Amino acid sequence: MANKAARNEANKADSKPAGAHHESGQVFDLETRLTQDHHQSLKLWLRMLSCTVRIETEIRTRLRNEFGITLPRFDLMAQLQRHPAGLRMGELSKRMMVTGGNITGITDQLEQEKLVVRVPDPNDRRVYSVKLTAAGRRAFERMAAVHEGWIAELLGGVSAPDKARLIQLLSQMKHHLNDSSEPAE
Repeated sequence: MANKAARNEANKADSKPAGAHHESGQVFDLETRLTQDHHQSLKLWLRMLSCTVRIETEIRTRLRNEFGITLPRFDLMAQLQRHPAGLRMGELSKRMMVTGGNITGITDQLEQEKLVVRVPDPNDRRVYSVKLTAAGRRAFERMAAVHEGWIAELLGGVSAPDKARLIQLLSQMKHHLNDSSEPAE
């Protein structure tokens, strides 16, 4: 998921919504504020952010319209699908990069719909793990299959070799960011 603070800041900076069209058909987004004088790294960052915001907005809309679910609820279910034995609330918070309060609220909603269940930790009764129920697994599998098709559609304008190259380049960037965020010895 894109950094929420960066998305909010970027959206505030735009006078028009991400992807708004002008009468001429030109798309106005984060990049339209750039000039030739801007640094290449800034241009790249805004291009990545623009694409991420547009894709995420479309996915949010489709999940809501097709399944009546929010993206954070879908993301929590995706984490649990990968870990059938369940995950502790704190671990979900770390993986989803949101506060524990957010995880509690999302879990409460999904639990009311009988899509997840809280299970006490046998070693520490104060701690709970969250697991998908059988109904939750079935619901998520349906949503995930459709979601994958949406992603393929939205990225369909990029060739397979270009996707592979983008993955490689973004992996390189991620490694650099991870290395630069480690404290110096």
